[in-house]
Amino acid sequence: MAGHSKWANIKHRKERSDAKKGKLFSRVTKEIISAVKQGGPDPKSNPKLRLAIQKAREVNLPNDNIERNIKKASSADQADFASVTYELYGYGGVGIIAQVLTDNKNRAASDMRIATNKRGGTIASPGAVTFNFDHKGIVHVEKKNVAEDDLFLLVSEAGAEDFQVEEDLFVIITPPDQLFQVKEAIAAKGIATKYAELEMIPKTWVTCSQEDTQSNLALIEWLEDLDDVDAVYHNMDLPTES
Repeated sequence: MAGHSKWANIKHRKERSDAKKGKLFSRVTKEIISAVKQGGPDPKSNPKLRLAIQKAREVNLPNDNIERNIKKASSADQADFASVTYELYGYGGVGIIAQVLTDNKNRAASDMRIATNKRGGTIASPGAVTFNFDHKGIVHVEKKNVAEDDLFLLVSEAGAEDFQVEEDLFVIITPPDQLFQVKEAIAAKGIATKYAELEMIPKTWVTCSQEDTQSNLALIEWLEDLDDVDAVYHNMDLPTES
């Protein structure tokens, strides 16, 4: 899958940004509530909730908070969070996808309009940008945790469709509906995963001028700062970070 290393660098940059903004607790809390609303409060029968709980623990959300949010989500008084995808054109032909998890769609739509008014770009019609991305499950396993051949065989049998070797990671790519199954197959063997998410992976990358690159980054960072934005993806070809 050409360009994956670029995607990994973009994602690492995003994770650092999230940590700085302190949005991680809020994000995993919303994911727990949304998962319970969709599939019930029992993680044994709700794979989306199992993954949300695992993510919450990975960012050190206290167990009391996890349990409290599961109970809160089971109440009819707790509003659900709607998942909305916004597609934008950035500078130089770059496509940008903002995935939103919100309890107020009108506020989210207004935030998107403000973002483009302040940082440029235009909101695209549904499908205009996403057609150039593949929806995939991505799992990272650190090399120190398992032998390459053993992991390759394990995930191939569990439903993975691609396997890549990065500098210090094994990267497993799955169809979106196989992510939970593959991650749990890895966990069943006592192998720790560093990361497991559904992602939008560009099919092609766009090279921009330095000016357009900086303008796109300013727009992307504005979007990432929005409280309702869960993730931002783009197909801008950035220099590989060290």
